[in-house]
Amino acid sequence: MENPPAAGRLAPTALMLGNLVTGCSVLAPAGMLPELASGLDVSIHAAGLLVTFGAITLCIGSPVTAWLTSRIDRRTLLTTTLAALAFGNLASAFAPDYTSLLAIRLVMLAVGALYTPQAAGTAALIVQAERRGSTIAYIFLGWSLAAAVGLPLITFIASRHGWHAAYGAIGALGCVSFLLLLLRLPAGLKGAPVDLKTWRDVGRNSTILLLLAITMLQMSGQFAVFTFMGPLLKKLTGAGPDAIGMVFALYGVCGFFGVVVATRIVDTSGPYRTSLLFTCLLLAGVTGWALGAGTLAFMTAGVAIWGLGFASTNSMQQVRLVAVAPPLASATVALNTSVLYIGQAVGSAVGGLLFAHEFLHALGFVAVGFVVLALILVVMTRPRPAAATA
Repeated sequence: MENPPAAGRLAPTALMLGNLVTGCSVLAPAGMLPELASGLDVSIHAAGLLVTFGAITLCIGSPVTAWLTSRIDRRTLLTTTLAALAFGNLASAFAPDYTSLLAIRLVMLAVGALYTPQAAGTAALIVQAERRGSTIAYIFLGWSLAAAVGLPLITFIASRHGWHAAYGAIGALGCVSFLLLLLRLPAGLKGAPVDLKTWRDVGRNSTILLLLAITMLQMSGQFAVFTFMGPLLKKLTGAGPDAIGMVFALYGVCGFFGVVVATRIVDTSGPYRTSLLFTCLLLAGVTGWALGAGTLAFMTAGVAIWGLGFASTNSMQQVRLVAVAPPLASATVALNTSVLYIGQAVGSAVGGLLFAHEFLHALGFVAVGFVVLALILVVMTRPRPAAATA
């Protein structure tokens, strides 16, 4: 077996920062729903549809673009994707109305759908097999940072300088990330081509299908609440922008810590046990939010525990999919990202309907139901001794 091409010293970090930009681009509206609603003269529910419609675009775009671009050099592909994200956010900063902002977002995310799955697949090409799990988990720290640092900053900037400035800041970060990736990612990286036989092999693998269902359920549960976390905190507890920003920061910091721990233990404990641990933490946190709804301290404690599991569970899903069928990794990682976005779309749509009808307390319990189903499926995918690496 050939060794992977030598990676630039900061190549994994460059890939991780690209996920930070992607995460901020995807999550940004959730951090500034009140500002978007008032600035664009729409309801909170309509502003939340920026998340829902964006997620629908992402879930369609991820497998389609993986198929269309599987033969393109990874450095060219990923840097072009980051350039599109940077330009899209800068264009969003100048959007004159809701329709324009939505159109820019959909085009931007149709291209941006490429980044996360291809970054994970690229990680497998630049490191040795024994470091693959921890490297993929490290690259997903970008999503944790998007929540830990990105969302609180977006909330802070939007509450003081408007949503235009927040989008401008994400665009500037995208430009920096683009340059770092261009300089540090080696050229000549190509994954296995994705063809119709690849998708057929994926569809015949029951473990892969169960893992994909776990991702969708985990994300549906989280985004039923997460999309409207700021307005929910305001309505249920009277929290202001700074308090909401602090809750977002706690969520992200705990998420960052969770991924760091997952990265450290996955190569020794195995992806299944690591996934089970953090799914249990995810369920405990969402349950704490649901039971504590109306009391800021209890809801914040629930968010902290929930945060430990939100990004680590998904990074473990990626690791497990790669381990189950390495030759299918390009397709399965893309599909996992796609169903992740399906989960975001389902969760934010369900949450939006409940929010619009003032079923604020019910939101948490709906989220709990989704995560309980995900935990059941995690247990069902417990690997047999002969496939213990799954």
